[in-house]
Amino acid sequence: MKLVFERSMEGRRNDFIPELDVEHYSLPVELTRKQALRLPEISQVDMSRHYTELADNSFGVNNGFYPLGSCTMKYNPKINDEMSQLPGFANIHPLQPIETAQGSLEVYYTAEKLLTEITGMDAMTFQPAAGAQGELTGIMLIKAYHENNQDLKRNKIIVPDSAHGTNPATASMVNYETINIPSKPNGRVDLEKLKEVVGDDTAGLMLTNPSTVGLFEHDIIEITKIIHNAGGLCYYDGANLNAIMGTVRPGDMGFDVVHLNIHKTFSTPHGGGGPGAGPIGCKEFLKPYLPNYHVVKEGEHFSFEMPEKSIGNVKTFYGHFGVVVRALTYILTLGKEGIPQASQTAVLNANYMREQLKDSFEMAYEGPCMHEFVMTLDKLKKETGITALDVSKALLDNGMHPPTMYFPDVVKEALMLEPTETESKETLDQVIEVFKQIKEQAYKEPQSIKEAPSKTLIGRVDETSAARNPILTYQY
Repeated sequence: MKLVFERSMEGRRNDFIPELDVEHYSLPVELTRKQALRLPEISQVDMSRHYTELADNSFGVNNGFYPLGSCTMKYNPKINDEMSQLPGFANIHPLQPIETAQGSLEVYYTAEKLLTEITGMDAMTFQPAAGAQGELTGIMLIKAYHENNQDLKRNKIIVPDSAHGTNPATASMVNYETINIPSKPNGRVDLEKLKEVVGDDTAGLMLTNPSTVGLFEHDIIEITKIIHNAGGLCYYDGANLNAIMGTVRPGDMGFDVVHLNIHKTFSTPHGGGGPGAGPIGCKEFLKPYLPNYHVVKEGEHFSFEMPEKSIGNVKTFYGHFGVVVRALTYILTLGKEGIPQASQTAVLNANYMREQLKDSFEMAYEGPCMHEFVMTLDKLKKETGITALDVSKALLDNGMHPPTMYFPDVVKEALMLEPTETESKETLDQVIEVFKQIKEQAYKEPQSIKEAPSKTLIGRVDETSAARNPILTYQY
């Protein structure tokens, strides 16, 4: 397809943009451009067709199977968007008086009440912009707690190798040292290794449960007990909450801090960098350290409180409000019965796919799994030369988005599949059949898979060169 600049014709224009309705202002000369701004000149119909063509060539959950593991890229009910687009929500301004934003504050208050019930926490902040920032906020709470208690010798965060890769980066950002512990052959935390590294310098543990390889930690109560006995705190990475929401609660497992990806688990459209929201829940003893602007209710009136020992703001204003509206809509729609049904169906779908594929593909770990499972294509690569990347490219020719590739890195030639609860059995059966056909083709005609995709807008690209030498501007 043509780029919008290639559609441009000098002198062509459209006038659907409204007239300027504010006072004209000229920038100081030293701040103005030294050359004309390069903008395409196109008609309204050409612009409309350009964006329609872009949409037609993009792939999302509305187009087909979208099994990105660890991300919960599931279907997003349209009622979520309808609620977030209500004028009272869509036109809210962060600087307007609290008295005029009572409905919006009630959204935060209600969402906190429901999400703390789901997670087993006592309080929650919606200020973090997304998962990584929420993760950072959670560890900042832990650090603030230890510093307030003058327990300054605690400078180590324990991170299992099955945790999300952002965990070590988060620990280092608050000047903690990361202590990595290996998993056992079954993919779960090695308790003996954990005991070896725990001490009076342990600030806390960061754990993803179910883990990045889609397994629930059988010894979860013992794990958190070991950390607590040493005086540390336990942080729960909730990126995989889709597997357990409404069924078990992190707070009941012994966790003190919980991070959520409500833009994933609770079905806000996510991709291409946003939007996101990464609320952090905590137990009562950590509540005084929460970021500023915590919503409270006094009688029938909602207002903000500033926690006594707050770590300060982690984001301007109060977080991504529209994402919270969507997540709250999802929770209220499903209700007490629907939330656990969603998580249990996600686990059922993943195990169904795993069972149907285990005779054709080697599974990285013994089952059953939780909401996702990991296959290793190492044997297939050795016997045919076909890699996990090649199989993923072949999926594109079958109208399917590839699963997560080469992650977790503790598994060779890894493919991680998360079908989520929103896929039907008919879709799963179709996907299973496609995987089996691709494997058969790998042995009979490996070159055809090496050349895939052949039915998409562009063929296989040189991804290494694209990453190292990106072309970010169009010169004309």
